Amino acid sequence: MAILMLGVMLLGFVLSIPIAVSIGLAGAIGLMTANTSLLILPKEMYTAIDKFPLAAIPFFILAGTIMERGGISLRLVNFAKSIIGGLQGGLAATCVLTCMMFAAVSGSSIATTFAIGAILIPALVRDGYPRPYAAALQASSAELGIIIPPSIPLILYGVSTEVSIGELFIGGIGPGIFVGTVMTIGVLIYARLKGFGKVAKEDRLSVTAAGWRALPALCLPVVILGGIYSGITTPTEASIVAVFAALLIGMFIYREISLPDLFPIFHKAVMSTVMIMIIISAAGLFSYLITRAGVPNAIGVYLRDTLSDPILFLLAVNVVLLFIGMFVETNSSILVLSPILVPVAISMGIDPVHFGLIMVVNLAMGMVTPPLGVNVYAACTVGNVAFEKVVPRLLPLLGLMFACLMVITYVPQITLTLRDLFYSR
Repeated sequence: MAILMLGVMLLGFVLSIPIAVSIGLAGAIGLMTANTSLLILPKEMYTAIDKFPLAAIPFFILAGTIMERGGISLRLVNFAKSIIGGLQGGLAATCVLTCMMFAAVSGSSIATTFAIGAILIPALVRDGYPRPYAAALQASSAELGIIIPPSIPLILYGVSTEVSIGELFIGGIGPGIFVGTVMTIGVLIYARLKGFGKVAKEDRLSVTAAGWRALPALCLPVVILGGIYSGITTPTEASIVAVFAALLIGMFIYREISLPDLFPIFHKAVMSTVMIMIIISAAGLFSYLITRAGVPNAIGVYLRDTLSDPILFLLAVNVVLLFIGMFVETNSSILVLSPILVPVAISMGIDPVHFGLIMVVNLAMGMVTPPLGVNVYAACTVGNVAFEKVVPRLLPLLGLMFACLMVITYVPQITLTLRDLFYSR
């Protein structure tokens, strides 16, 4: 049954059938193969989304949509440009830095790609960067959106494995900053080697002026994450605070959102939420049937017997996840795989928070690796460039991200230092 379900799901992906439909169809076929009542289908799909922490997802999506429309992204770009925009390659580094800041308030790589890419891809082209490279840089920088908290994949991992979302959020700060720093240094060196961005053509504000204008936007992550880590709010409650804070800034401080703008903002957020929630419910049914078939236990026994060394186990997990991330959407991968892999990781003495960040960073690369590469498609749309021209420009950036992944995998202190500081054990 399990093999048939996996085959149907993968066939659906290959045939470009919507992800939710592919997973749900695989689950339905699994039920029929097992001669089980189809009444279990709606029951398990509902159970999968009947979890309070999942309420944070639509609110973070809505907050990101408001921030995209409310002028927050432009202020963050100008602030980042004022800091490092004067260096050769500074505008490229600005792209990475801005994505880090926007990710800390949106939690979505797709939202980051559209919000930041619409501003910076044309600016990079005007500054002498090839358009394919500008799109590739934006796509890879936006992956920080699912590493730096608040992160929707981290919420899903926490819900599916019963790991504290607060611990996951604070654990994601170290890897997010690490990846962002390495990518910033990497793009500066690459720009010098290739001769990109020699003459700055973009006007820059002073750090003081840009910082003052961006101050309300910069306060958002402090409000969101500070509330979570101080214990004032849960991650779910913090998502609601993020919505109201983004509305306040966009409507009354920056004044770039009016009442007529609210309907398209809410419509866009609802459409994005519906797609994610349908995937979650379908993946819940799939996970239920896979677990019922004994697949997690079988995989656990196999891995313990063949890969008793945690180092080899983590290496194997990275290889598998890198491959899966090329074909399967990130949220679906986490929902299906984390209940299978986490018990094995815990049995080998691997901290579940550390393992969660390994999974998220790994699968984040899947968002910029063909054929799935949703960030690349989004950047191509924003930058008006052909997909096949962007892919070769991704290779150096993917090399940087893979190196970061290996360091994060085998240096758990990057993830766990802040966690242990705030959550004493």
